[in-house]
Order: sequence, then structure tokens, then C-alpha cells
Amino acid sequence: MKMSECKVTVDAGACKRTTVITAVGDDMGVVTVTLDTDCEYLQKMAGHLEPITSYLEVEIPISTTVTYKLANEHLPHAACPVPCGIIKAIEVAGDLGLKKHVSINIE
Repeated sequence: MKMSECKVTVDAGACKRTTVITAVGDDMGVVTVTLDTDCEYLQKMAGHLEPITSYLEVEIPISTTVTYKLANEHLPHAACPVPCGIIKAIEVAGDLGLKKHVSINIE
């Protein structure tokens, strides 16, 4: 069984929280996501993350993804960059995208 792994580290900025997202995909495109974070809100969200078929999560409108639905339920504000990082990790671990650096720079 082929496994693809992707680690994404998100420095969320003003809240000074760092989250390490680990996504591991199997040869059927099912990805398991774990979060290593000191954010209490993301810890609660992480408890609801279940293995997901990468294509079904990445190739749909953003507001219909499981990731953003969970973020809506557990995160106190929309500016948190971690959900985006989760989607990118699922994309790579599901072999739907390349491991390429992504950044948001506030000036």
C-alpha cells in the first residue's frame, strides 16, 4: 500500500499559535489528518476530523468542505489560516497537488 505524507506548519500570526498539520493518504486517496497545536479551538476541531477522500474535499466549493464546516463550528473567527493549510495538506497527501511552498505576507 502506497502512503503519501504531507506536513504543513502554520504560524497563525497575531494569536502567536503554531499548528503542525500532518496528512497521510493511502493508495485510494483517503487522507487522515492530525493537528499538533496549542490552540484550544483547533484542538476541539481536530477531535472531529475523520479520514476523508481527498478528491471529495479538494474539488468542491470551499463552503461545502468538511474542513470549513468544522472550522465554522469550532473557530471563533474566519481569519484563521489553519483550515486553508488543512485543505492544502489533504490535496498533497491525496496526490492531487505538489509539495510547493505557500505563503501569506501581511505588509
